[in-house]
Amino acid sequence: MAIAPKVSNLTQVGLKLRDLPPPAQSVDIAIYAFPDLTGQYKESDTSTEYSRAVTQGAGAFLVDALQQAGNGRWFNVVERAGLQNLLQERQIIATTLQQYDPKATGLPPLRFAGIILEGGIVGYDTNTSTGGAGAKFLGVGGDAKYRKDVITVSLRAISVQTGLVLDSVTTTKTIYSIALQGGAYRYVALNELLEIEAGVTRNEPTTIGVREAVEVGVMALIVDGVRKDLWQFQDRAAGERVVQAFIAKEGRGSRLAPSQVAAVNPVVAQAPSARKPTASQQAATDRVLAASNETAADTAAARRRANTVAGADENAPVRRGPTAGNL
Repeated sequence: MAIAPKVSNLTQVGLKLRDLPPPAQSVDIAIYAFPDLTGQYKESDTSTEYSRAVTQGAGAFLVDALQQAGNGRWFNVVERAGLQNLLQERQIIATTLQQYDPKATGLPPLRFAGIILEGGIVGYDTNTSTGGAGAKFLGVGGDAKYRKDVITVSLRAISVQTGLVLDSVTTTKTIYSIALQGGAYRYVALNELLEIEAGVTRNEPTTIGVREAVEVGVMALIVDGVRKDLWQFQDRAAGERVVQAFIAKEGRGSRLAPSQVAAVNPVVAQAPSARKPTASQQAATDRVLAASNETAADTAAARRRANTVAGADENAPVRRGPTAGNL
C-alpha cells in the first residue's frame, strides 16, 4: 500500500517557536555550515556500514527553525551555504545585462549579517542505557526490551563586528528504541505442538531527534539573547512570560546578569557617555587625573628651570615638544 508524500509536521518545540511573540527588530543572521562532528557510522552486527549514524543535513533543520521562529519575524537568514552558486548566478545576470542592456540598473548588493551561527552535532552516544523484562508460564509469555541513545547539539552566536561569542548553548535529545515480543510454545494435544510468536519494534528516528535538538537550541538562544539584552520582544510582558516558562521547564539558571553585558558584548553595551560610573570608578579616575596633573606641573617647572639656566626668561611660555596632534 503506497502512502502519499506530505509536508513534514512541526514538532512540539517547532510549534512553540512558531508561536513566539514578535521581536522588537528582526536579526540578520548567517549560517555557513552546521556539520556532523561525531564521525560515527551506523552500527551493524552482520556487515560493514558506510552510512553515517546521524543526518548530514542538520544545517537545513537549523535554517528551518530560524525561519519558523515567531512565524518568520525573528530572523532574516541570509544564504551562505550555497554562496558560490549564488555569486555565480549573479555574475551570469550581470554579464547578460551588460551585453544586452548596458543602461540597465545592476543587481543590488547582497545583504550581510550581523551574527553568524556556528556549531554542529557534537555527540551521538549509543546504548547509554539498555534493559528489559519478561515472563513465561507453561510456555506462554512475553518480554519487553528498550535501548536509549543520546544526541548532543552545540550552537553558538558570534558577533561579526567584534568576533565575540555572544552566546553558546548545548542541547541533548534522548532517543528510545522499544521492542515488544510475545509467544506461546506448548502442547495442545498429543503430538500436537502450538508455537506462536509476535512482536513489534519502534525506533525513534535519529533525524527527528536532531531536528528537535536544533529547535531547542534556537529557542535557548532567543531566551538567552533576551536576558542578555542582545534583542528584545516587541511586547516585553509577553516575552517575559515566554522566558520564565522556558527557564522553568529547562531549568536554565541565570547565565549572565544585564550589568555584565558590557564586558562580554560591546556591540550591545551602552555608550561610555551614557553610563554613570560607580563611586569606586570615579575615585580611581580622580586619582589618575590628579597624578597626571602633578606630573604635568613637575615637567613644566623643570623646563622653566632649564630655560633659566640657559638664559631664557623664566616667565616665558614653555616650549612644548612635538605631539601626535601637531606632528
